[in-house]
Amino acid sequence: MSLVIRKVKSLVVREEGATMVEYGLMVALIAIVAIGGATDVGTALNQLFASIATTL
Repeated sequence: MSLVIRKVKSLVVREEGATMVEYGLMVALIAIVAIGGATDVGTALNQLFASIATTL
């Protein structure tokens, strides 16, 4: 009986580990998208201010 309990506990631990890996991957993907978006916004703002400076 204890063998069955150990097997079930082992499956639960493995599943929790997999869940943590999935959360880690999601956080990494969100960070990559956020950095890419911030870079694009920064480039657009730089061009906007350069255009304003040229006009002035």
